[in-house]
Amino acid sequence: MTRSASGSLPRYILQRTLLVIPMIWVILTLVFFVLRVAPGDPVSAALGGKLDDEALDQRRAALGFDRPLIEQYWDYLSSVARLDFGTTFSDNQSVLHVVRDNGGATLSLTIVAFIIALMVGVPLGLVAGRYRDSLPDVLIRLFGILSYAAPIFFVGFLLQAYLAKPLGLPTSGMATPQTIFNVEEHTHILLIDVFLNGNSIYIEDVLKHLILPATTLGLLICGVFIRLVRVNILQTMQSDYVEAAEARGLARRKVTWRHAFRNALVPVITVIGLQFALLLGGAVLTESTFNWPGLGQKLVDYINDRDYGAVQGIITIFAVAVVLISLLVDIVNALIDPRVRY
Repeated sequence: MTRSASGSLPRYILQRTLLVIPMIWVILTLVFFVLRVAPGDPVSAALGGKLDDEALDQRRAALGFDRPLIEQYWDYLSSVARLDFGTTFSDNQSVLHVVRDNGGATLSLTIVAFIIALMVGVPLGLVAGRYRDSLPDVLIRLFGILSYAAPIFFVGFLLQAYLAKPLGLPTSGMATPQTIFNVEEHTHILLIDVFLNGNSIYIEDVLKHLILPATTLGLLICGVFIRLVRVNILQTMQSDYVEAAEARGLARRKVTWRHAFRNALVPVITVIGLQFALLLGGAVLTESTFNWPGLGQKLVDYINDRDYGAVQGIITIFAVAVVLISLLVDIVNALIDPRVRY
């Protein structure tokens, strides 16, 4: 039985990896054609006020917009396969360079928000499940519902209005200009670079700027973790082996920690990929609310400028990243829970 289970893991990983290929193809196809059917000429929309008609025609030809749609589609797929995600129309900059310069800010915001959601949601879900139908359970469930029902921009506004001044927290930007200017860039991720720099003043500055936007974004999925952990705690506490452990005289607190809590974490791991994707989408609104200089804010700027090339490239990278993260989470989940492999 053990040999069969261990032998099925490579097959499961191979199947999930192969499934990623058509998923990415469908996503790329949707991105391409949805943007292509948008009204208007993207080159004229992005550069109409900067170039004359002849220059616009030359630019359109250089970008391949004078060619048949199927040829443009094939070129797009071929470019993505070579990890070439195109260039921006407005300043002819590589989309990969845009992601490199701005993606670190979004990644650090998303990861910290995810950690906050776990640190808040999992313990609250444990308490709610442990004390079912009590006042703490009711209040925690209400908090969970509000956390994922309230719009991000509204939550951000409330935190800015009621927490920023009393706690002395900034409401805009990623750091002060002094920190950004003085911290040597090693990784294009300021949160990492300030720790590599070792200056406690700069570290404190970056962390202070991170608290409100990361909390706002983390609350988006906090309620999901509360509900998952609570439901699985309740199910596990009613299982036969937990009742048997209690019958042997084990304290309920020890039973809750040793059996119920550990089993309740498996569903949390299962939905990590989906929730991380939700955070990436929520980062767009969060960055706009807090003027956070990340990829989401950059995407909004490009949409306002109608820079079709940048929008297509950034959305493509977002989508592919979400699929790959989901694949990684599925593999980790299969390692933790062998039942997933069948």
